[in-house]
Amino acid sequence: MNRKLAKPLALLMVCGMVLAGCGNAAPPNATPGGNEPTPEPHNGYTETSGPLTINPDIPDLEVQDVGPNGEQAVSAKDLSLSEEELQKIKDGNYKAAIVMHYSGTDYMTAAVGAMRDSFEKMGIEVVAVTDAQFKAEKQVNDIETVLARNPDIMISVPVDAVSTASAYKRAVEQGVKLVFMDGAAEGMTAGEDYISIVSGDNYGNGAVAADIMAEKLGGSGKVGIVYHDVNFFVTKNRSDAFEARIKEQYPDIEIVAQSGITDPNKGEEVASAMLTRHPDIDGIFAPWDVPAEGVMAAARTAGRNDLIVTTVDLGTNVAISIVSDGIVQGLGAQLPYDQGVAQAILAGYALLDKEAPAYVASPAIKVTRENVLESWKLIYGTDAPSTVQDAIK
Repeated sequence: MNRKLAKPLALLMVCGMVLAGCGNAAPPNATPGGNEPTPEPHNGYTETSGPLTINPDIPDLEVQDVGPNGEQAVSAKDLSLSEEELQKIKDGNYKAAIVMHYSGTDYMTAAVGAMRDSFEKMGIEVVAVTDAQFKAEKQVNDIETVLARNPDIMISVPVDAVSTASAYKRAVEQGVKLVFMDGAAEGMTAGEDYISIVSGDNYGNGAVAADIMAEKLGGSGKVGIVYHDVNFFVTKNRSDAFEARIKEQYPDIEIVAQSGITDPNKGEEVASAMLTRHPDIDGIFAPWDVPAEGVMAAARTAGRNDLIVTTVDLGTNVAISIVSDGIVQGLGAQLPYDQGVAQAILAGYALLDKEAPAYVASPAIKVTRENVLESWKLIYGTDAPSTVQDAIK
């Protein structure tokens, strides 16, 4: 299967932020994407007293994912920093840099907002937030530029595990404590080169998307998979899980097509070709909400409003489709706000020389029309946008 033969990255993603305070910089308090406010924090995260913890309302669900090196996942709910530990961190006057792979989505806005909220409570100054626009060469440059600001901590998502590795190793040589999001750079070891990896349950989310697809199809039909054709651990896990779940548990559902994208904005083009080749296809899975929006557009153009789409990550547009009983019928969701808090807590562990688990994950959340509003509140820590609430009305 060609999805397992990852191609070199040649990606183009949404425009986003550059180094805060450098060149054509976004202001220090800008949010990813520049247009949306940072989501309101869960109660207690920005108060001056009390420990720093993960939202206790997150359900205690089994995490199916394992880390990129086979690490058993530890629940993000097991992490915390006490008031005494927070004070020790505040006394250190530390600095942090957030080096992201892309920005501008609801997910990334929540994740970075959570890091900012948590670092504020920890007394840590955020000196830079970068957006690599899903380009490995830009991320390498971002890391080099950030290192000139002498951060003590770096939280980052590697665009490409191989081509960015040397830049991350330079950060380690400079004494920076690394916490990775979703996957680590190649050749780096937890507990030696980096502190930990934090992710959602990507395998679980792909399986949830398959279960919803099967439910909406009544257990039989023909489906296609739009997969992310790059060397990116988390999106591969989602598509692999969707495929495995369908084959293992739903024998009357046939996977008739699989097509890859390297540019997330090519979802419409790839889905259009799939619908042309397989006009009797009943459903399509996309690895996250941005390409899923492209699949929605292709379905409308083809007059296929009956097509069933499932995906991963609860963004505004797919949420509107779900509550409107539209083309997207449901999805598996991560918990980006709490994952952002977990990354900040693990950075605190590093500053305190506190032992940290190698791989931390939050559970997969099943989102359908019946629970969109409650899920949005749980996932982002704030009420759903008015556009989503109005779509329900």
